[in-house]
Amino acid sequence: MGNKDELYLTILRDDYARNGVIPPFSSIAGLLNFKATSSVAALVKRLKVAGYLSSTKDKRLAPTPKFLERVIADSVRAGIPESSNDVEYGIGSIDTYLIEKPSHTVLLNVRGDSMVDAGLLDGDKVVVLKGAPSKVGDIVVAIVDNLFTVKYLDQDSKGYLLRPGNPMYKPIRPRERLEIFGLVTGSFRKN
Repeated sequence: MGNKDELYLTILRDDYARNGVIPPFSSIAGLLNFKATSSVAALVKRLKVAGYLSSTKDKRLAPTPKFLERVIADSVRAGIPESSNDVEYGIGSIDTYLIEKPSHTVLLNVRGDSMVDAGLLDGDKVVVLKGAPSKVGDIVVAIVDNLFTVKYLDQDSKGYLLRPGNPMYKPIRPRERLEIFGLVTGSFRKN
């Protein structure tokens, strides 16, 4: 792929992020300021060969996992500032870091402030691996007396309980039943 194809791919990725679909050829032509759809066809062919696009059974364009990959750039220090060396460390997809088993993974919206000390803020999304084994200290989505919550799993002499990540809240001990829905494996927020 040439430099122009990299630019076109960037524009298509931004459009996909906004709209959630790869547009048809005529819309791609307008998006990229191409005069003819034959130019789009040639570009799409190159992007398919490079592994960025595929076609669905009904002949629509679809992104491949490679289309969704991002550059992993130089690291950034969380302490004393240092210069960047503009080194690319590789390519990766957010899914590969956050999602181990897609068929058992759900995203849930966090509501409330009971887990702020754990870094989970109101409006964050948590990545939850349903039915995953969990141990004391893990952040879990639990069903306590038929109600859902996200908390630390804890245990004392009386049994299992759920501990908040905010001292303003008290631990939750089930009256009847505690079930672990899933293990929180990651979180993210959109600023």
